[in-house]
Amino acid sequence: MKLHYREYGNPITGKPALVLLHGLFGSAINWHTIAKQLADEHHVVVPDLRNHGQSPHDDDVSYPSMAGDVLELLDELRIEQACLVGHSMGAKVAMCLALEHGERVAGLVSVDMAPVRYPDHFSEIFAALESLPLSDIEDRRQADELLADSLESPMLRGYLLQNLEKKDGRWRWRMNLPALSAGRQTLFDFPECGTQYLGPALFIYGGNSDYVKPEYSPAIHQYFPYARERAIAGAGHWVYAEQPDTFIDVLTGFFQQGTA
Repeated sequence: MKLHYREYGNPITGKPALVLLHGLFGSAINWHTIAKQLADEHHVVVPDLRNHGQSPHDDDVSYPSMAGDVLELLDELRIEQACLVGHSMGAKVAMCLALEHGERVAGLVSVDMAPVRYPDHFSEIFAALESLPLSDIEDRRQADELLADSLESPMLRGYLLQNLEKKDGRWRWRMNLPALSAGRQTLFDFPECGTQYLGPALFIYGGNSDYVKPEYSPAIHQYFPYARERAIAGAGHWVYAEQPDTFIDVLTGFFQQGTA
């Protein structure tokens, strides 16, 4: 599967390329601000993962398949090794790629995600998106008002509505909502792997988030024995958006030293 992607910076930097992977319901645009800041010293590649953004749709939402898509992109761009930075679902894609093809991964950064199964906290979101009467919507403002009946957070609604687009005079979801909904238990899980990634790894998480709990540390180090964990104060799940300056500092420190 050929993924749609954005490129930033100069491919000839003498450093491994950076590949930034978005989370569920996201797209490459989520990383735009961070990618621009990193582009001065790095070649940055930011794909839309399958079933998201402008990339192709497929019923298969498994992490090995998504990791395979990213590997195919690396081959297409002739990138021998890359540092992977993934947020949420994208972090699990990055972890899976590192575990299956560690020789292609120069470093791994997981943003607010651990290699564990998570409970389904998205039922309300899926229900709200699936019940939105797309044929009756006049504009995004109306869509936002309708979603507000069940989704209180304006930030969350704005994030989700980035996926709403008008084509041929009709509103539609840009993401593959049916496949994501049908496969969400796969997305909340993490595939069992009998391997380890022995390269440098950093698990960044929000100090106000509960996605990376102390009890998840054994699972992290089972797969990534050289992993370091770093909390960023004042941030929730969207660490890079809520504390961008601190996030950049921690990230660049890891790239420079392999530690943070």
